[in-house]
Amino acid sequence: MNGGLLVAGTTSDAGKSVVTAGICRWLVRQGVKVAPFKAQNMSLNSFVTREGAEIGRAQAMQAQACRVEPTALMNPVLLKPGGERSSQVVLLGKPVGEMSARGYHGGRQRELLGTVLDCLAELRGTYDAVICEGAGSPAEINLRRTDIVNMGIARGARLPVLVVGDIDRGGVFASFFGTVALLSPEDQELVAGFLVNKFRGDVSLLEPGLDMLHGLTGRRTYGVLPFRHGLGIDEEDGLRVSLRGTVRESSTAPPVGEDVLRVAVCAIPLMSNFTDVDALAAEPGVVVRFVDRPEELADADLVVIPGTRGTVRALQWLRERGLADAIVRRAAAQRPVLGVCGGFQLLGEHIEDDVESRLGHVAGLGVLPVRVRFAREKTLTRPVGEALGERVEGYEIHHGVADVTGGEPFLTDGGGRPLDGCRVGQTWGTHWHGSLESDGFRRAFLREVAAAAGRRFVPAADTSFAALREEQLDRLGDLIEQHADTDALRRLIESGAPQGLPFIPPGAPA
Repeated sequence: MNGGLLVAGTTSDAGKSVVTAGICRWLVRQGVKVAPFKAQNMSLNSFVTREGAEIGRAQAMQAQACRVEPTALMNPVLLKPGGERSSQVVLLGKPVGEMSARGYHGGRQRELLGTVLDCLAELRGTYDAVICEGAGSPAEINLRRTDIVNMGIARGARLPVLVVGDIDRGGVFASFFGTVALLSPEDQELVAGFLVNKFRGDVSLLEPGLDMLHGLTGRRTYGVLPFRHGLGIDEEDGLRVSLRGTVRESSTAPPVGEDVLRVAVCAIPLMSNFTDVDALAAEPGVVVRFVDRPEELADADLVVIPGTRGTVRALQWLRERGLADAIVRRAAAQRPVLGVCGGFQLLGEHIEDDVESRLGHVAGLGVLPVRVRFAREKTLTRPVGEALGERVEGYEIHHGVADVTGGEPFLTDGGGRPLDGCRVGQTWGTHWHGSLESDGFRRAFLREVAAAAGRRFVPAADTSFAALREEQLDRLGDLIEQHADTDALRRLIESGAPQGLPFIPPGAPA
């Protein structure tokens, strides 16, 4: 096998990431050596590969679905929004500057087509199959001229295209038809068919519509995936997440101890790597919610201030909403607070920022004895250390350099020498993302939080976050294996789009 496939979608959040991961896991279970690929990703949820490259977390999880190490080749262009109109451009894992949306789409994006095609070609030379993920919709006709992630990459690499539609939103038939009808004849030649996502009910009731869609477009439907709770992989949304209910539903066991532990996550602007709290949500008896009002901190046993692409902006937001004062009072009362990356930085005494906000000297919350200076060079590492007597692994993605002038060390090298962060009383701060995925450390940390909060909470002794993720990826593979026409899907990956697919007017406007 030496094939490829582009998984496109009728809309953003149609299920492209999940379907891509599911196809990858299904293929690898069939003995296929497979890799994921997304030419361009816009996300504030990123990850650091072993070679120190920054890529989207969704692609890192898709690599896990493939049972391979993630590399920069799998996500050569990453855009990290810094606001509504500009983003940091990360090329092959390294930041190359800030750019407005107009500047990027006005020429820079098209220049990168050769780079992303080279990366895809290198992957295809190494793996039996490469499953590519598109972005948004391929029918965004205003952006087609400079597109490098949807039909641009499909045309450049002659990839067959499978269009995913979320039927739970409604209008899926119109979305499928309209997506094809707004593409040029050359693009339409590569659109092989459709995949329905999140269907509830009796599939036989849907089949007449699928037959009519086939008659209208000449393209078949490769599967109908049923709605399943809690099947998302790491979210990509770069500008906004829901303030409530963002943590996925899970089937975790009831609490081990007599009490639950309540965690409030401050939904700060430009929140990054909010997936850090997924490991907490996976613990039986831990209730995680996102909050944006000070009164919502009152009954929390732990407050988490997550990472952000705008530390100073987040600090201003906390002050405007009264959350800053509530956090300071909480820290003074020895009630647990955890700051991660940007959240750690704003807990410090002051910030010198001529890089991110360019506002110079800004006073922090003064809860931790830390002074932060923003460097132009970004720190991208995969450190290993120890905390609370347990091994900890994490990854760092930040411009801020912290000068810790007091408190207790948080993360050490195992010999007691500080590596990162600090602790004062019941307030902790660290630059390390992903530290809570280390099971032993997470349990030790939660025991300390429970003791400080006066809760009779007991962490489960056998919760393995890595095993839960593997189980989730297997469930995605099961969805593809059980509810898609895998024989037809495999032929599509191996042989490309069927010949003679009809043109659906009107096509893309000139």
